[in-house]
Amino acid sequence: MTASDSSTPTDFLSLWRQAFRYLVKIISDLRLAIILLLIIALFSISGTVIEQAETLPFYQKNYPESPALFGFLTWKVILLVGLNHVYSTWWFLSLLVLLGSSLTACTFNRQFPALKAARRWAFYQQPRQFEKLALSTQLDINTLSSIAPLLEKRGYKIFQENNSLYARKGIIGKIGPIIVHASMLMILGGSIWGALTGFLAQEMIPSGAAFQVKNIIEAGPLSTAQIPTDWGIKVNRFWIDYTPNGNIDQFYSDLSVINNQGQELDRKTIYVNQPLRYKGVTFYQTDWSIYAVKVQINNSPILQIPIAPLNTNGQGKIWGTWIPTKPDLSEGVSLLAKDLQGTMIVYDNKGNLYSAIRPGMAVEINGVRLKIHELIGSTGLQIKADPGIPFVYTGFALLMAGVIMSYVSHSQIWVLQEGDRCYLGGKTNRAQVSFERELLAILDHLLKTC
Repeated sequence: MTASDSSTPTDFLSLWRQAFRYLVKIISDLRLAIILLLIIALFSISGTVIEQAETLPFYQKNYPESPALFGFLTWKVILLVGLNHVYSTWWFLSLLVLLGSSLTACTFNRQFPALKAARRWAFYQQPRQFEKLALSTQLDINTLSSIAPLLEKRGYKIFQENNSLYARKGIIGKIGPIIVHASMLMILGGSIWGALTGFLAQEMIPSGAAFQVKNIIEAGPLSTAQIPTDWGIKVNRFWIDYTPNGNIDQFYSDLSVINNQGQELDRKTIYVNQPLRYKGVTFYQTDWSIYAVKVQINNSPILQIPIAPLNTNGQGKIWGTWIPTKPDLSEGVSLLAKDLQGTMIVYDNKGNLYSAIRPGMAVEINGVRLKIHELIGSTGLQIKADPGIPFVYTGFALLMAGVIMSYVSHSQIWVLQEGDRCYLGGKTNRAQVSFERELLAILDHLLKTC
């Protein structure tokens, strides 16, 4: 029989328990929690500085290999590490899980035992026990019966046994740290749940068109249930309000939620910072564009011709299109527009400026009568679903409540009566000066009345 054969299941169970206790001790270490918080904060900052969920050409243009930002940060590094979608990477979620585990272990290993100890009655039976208190005194009076009402007036809960008295208040201060930990766990859980089940999409929809969410930019592995399939959105109208000097004041989208049969389920006009929310999906107004222009050549039917943004090298937005004036497309005119206010510029076949025109106006060019009926705008919508947000908001509310509770002092007072001699002392975990004043006021009252 070998040494290994002599091992019993009890031995293995004991080893597992020791290993588990050691692991819990490491995880519940405050230093580990602080390090994890710093790492999470660092990568959260990177997710704010580095644009998230952009296209590959965007990163290649803004983070080239030569010269690399800070000497190492290139588009390849960003895509390899996942800095283009930090908050949903496996390693960032793992950091959140590890921090949550640390907080949970700390709560059960330290906070609950501290609360249990604070709730335990602790009578002093010997005068020497008062020597370890920073605030203690002796009185040559019999005061045990008269001190209890004074303490109750000041909010203390009284416990008395024979000639000993124990009083405490501020137990809520011991509950506060537990609430703080629970709220942080809720925030972490909400963040993880949102990353796993949420999605982000963008759509550019012309006025009057209906759509279902298709252009998904980022989605969690469990987000399928959140992406709407039995309802969509119709853009009833998109328009822009301009200031007197011609700058954009605000842009609006009148949106209707419709089912697959086209019936309206909800309706709202959205603008920046005023989104539409429906069944956990939020539609934000983020951008705009010019989609098409409606024109008529002589007595032809009204034609809708697409219009596209032109490259101005950062000199502002301009949209342009080419309108044929002959059936064989041998001749035409160019039409430029910079906004939805209506003024457009017409260039002839040779590229010369011909005229300025507004919707409803007509111009004679290339032997035909060209009438502009309408410019059609399109609204840029950011569509987001994050089922974890209610948990995160609730967690932050609990966090504030827990922090406030944690500032409540937990004060304890002991009294021991031996004959005509009374021993009195106390301690608190914070607000030491206020506690000293309170204790002195109690003593002063006792000396005056006894």
